Amino acid sequence: MAKPGIQLNDGRMRAVIERVTPSVDGGRFAAKRIAGDEVVVEADCFTDGHDTLACLLLWRREGETSWNETPMAPLGNDRWRGGFVAATVGRYQYTVTAWVDHFLSWRHDFARRLEAEDLRVAALVGAGLVEDAAQRAKGAARTRLKGWASDLRAVSEAQALKALGLDEELAALAARYPDRRLASTCPVEHPLTVDRERARFSSWYELFPRSASSEPGRHGTLRDCEARLPAIAKMGFDVLYLPPIHPIGRVNRKGANNAVAAQPGEPGSPWAIGSAEGGHKALHPELGTIEDFRRLVAAARTHGMELALDIAFQCAPDHPYVTEHPKWFRWRPDGTVQYAENPPKKYQDIFPFEFESEDWSGLWQELAGVFRFWAGEGVRIFRVDNPHTKPFAFWEWAIGELKREYPDAIFLAEAFTRPRVMHRLAKLGFTQSYTYFAWRNSKHELIEYFTELTQGPGREYFRPNVWPNTPDILTEYLQFGGRPAFIVRLILAATLGANYGIYGPAFELLEAEPRDPGSEEYRDSEKYQIRQWDLQAQHSLAELIARVNLARRDNPALQSDDSLLFFPVDNDSLLCYAKSDIATENLVVTVVNLDPHHVQSGWVELDLDALGIDAHLPYQMHDLLSGARFLWNGARNFVQLDPQRAPAHVFALRRKVRTERNFDYFL
Repeated sequence: MAKPGIQLNDGRMRAVIERVTPSVDGGRFAAKRIAGDEVVVEADCFTDGHDTLACLLLWRREGETSWNETPMAPLGNDRWRGGFVAATVGRYQYTVTAWVDHFLSWRHDFARRLEAEDLRVAALVGAGLVEDAAQRAKGAARTRLKGWASDLRAVSEAQALKALGLDEELAALAARYPDRRLASTCPVEHPLTVDRERARFSSWYELFPRSASSEPGRHGTLRDCEARLPAIAKMGFDVLYLPPIHPIGRVNRKGANNAVAAQPGEPGSPWAIGSAEGGHKALHPELGTIEDFRRLVAAARTHGMELALDIAFQCAPDHPYVTEHPKWFRWRPDGTVQYAENPPKKYQDIFPFEFESEDWSGLWQELAGVFRFWAGEGVRIFRVDNPHTKPFAFWEWAIGELKREYPDAIFLAEAFTRPRVMHRLAKLGFTQSYTYFAWRNSKHELIEYFTELTQGPGREYFRPNVWPNTPDILTEYLQFGGRPAFIVRLILAATLGANYGIYGPAFELLEAEPRDPGSEEYRDSEKYQIRQWDLQAQHSLAELIARVNLARRDNPALQSDDSLLFFPVDNDSLLCYAKSDIATENLVVTVVNLDPHHVQSGWVELDLDALGIDAHLPYQMHDLLSGARFLWNGARNFVQLDPQRAPAHVFALRRKVRTERNFDYFL
């Protein structure tokens, strides 16, 4: 007997549903896919005894009241699989339903019966089940099923009766009208976020607008950024990312190389947002007008690019919010506002928000309004600064609200912090996430980390965006590795990650001098001063970057992450891996010399079965960077890479095909 207050399900519901995948934290958070993807769902479905189950995958877009249904097929060992195509951007739900199907159970047993009398009795049982199905059918289907039930009762000859009972066409018709009154449905409606293609595949270029001027000594403008678009597009980037473009505070403004006090005329840090000229919804006056901004957004589109804006939720001491909404900040006993600190680092020019304010709801609404303002100006990509220092609940609410209004919006989380925090932000709704790639240098580190990213449970929701440098990160590898180090990190980022970016022009111009020994801060950093760049310098990597990005655009294998495979090389300085695209049969194999100082060689051992290569036929390796072609045979092949000439191969693999006329060619 049930305890008082506990309601039992119908005890006749015998189907069990377990382990539905994909499932992020049991359905608490959404898995992620791209519009046009087939969403493959699996579940363990079983029942007691030997009866046959029927299983359906149920799915719908958010806001729809009725479910779409797709049959699931058995994989063996009580595991079932089904799929649906998420055709459009937005949010979906999916779940699984299953039931003991007495008609299918009858048919399974009927096929095994041999004795004539046994067949006749079983046929009468089947006739009753078919009549029940007829009652659920309509029109011609009902008529045919009634006729089948009548024939099952009338036919007596054993072989004819068995053939009639096992008629495939009639069985398929009856199966369309099952008795689902005792179906069990997984109680969790698993959420799914479906994004546009740029969420999966993008190439970012970061640019400080104030350093975009071609005239020495002049503050750059948005019009100068517009003039730079053709060159950036020529390098093959599709996202132009701008650090904060708002008015910069004057109070406690930082000077060059992060000096505590700025000298007259020094511009300050763009992340110290807000002054008398406005705050997060205003443009820095020296950058131009809102009309200039709209021109830049439109011009970027004509070059196949989108504009991404940095959203940093923090304020300069003279931001209008400080006087208009004092409750949004933490006040110290001496009557001053607590500035940002990460001891021993101090950021006297920045006030963090107090998210435990009594007016937290008003703060949330205002910050969401910042996104809405710039989305209204045509921006759909946002790089969010330090989201891990703001409450998780805020991001889940804000991103959810904004994605309902702008389903095509993309949010990149700049959170170089603890792994669980990074993953939580991705679960809460951030479309892409920065990674630890900048600090993963050895072969073992790279294999372990990218295997985790692409094959671990986070693959359902954590989309890595891979950067070799940022305005805050100049790694030791780049500081001491010279030109080969920049090339190695570029190729690794662009081929290991479908989403990647560089901070330029510092990267293509090989900027490598730190502010202090052992520091990852740039000397004369653009964060605190305007720089003049020689974009025509002969040592620029612009041409190579263009070739790398062209390879990415031309090869679908490099446009997603889930196919990544690593292969053994008998030299720990050489890293080999492949990506493939099944739909286009595109396969790219990359071999990189991780040592920027010395020639390295070794034997690469490919898994030919995993790559779909005929072990008995040679195959051509076409280097997409140099144009060179190599004929390989079998699994083991020799590679030698000189970092001063070419520290990496990015091979498009072309298989040898044999025709009926014995004419061989590479495909």
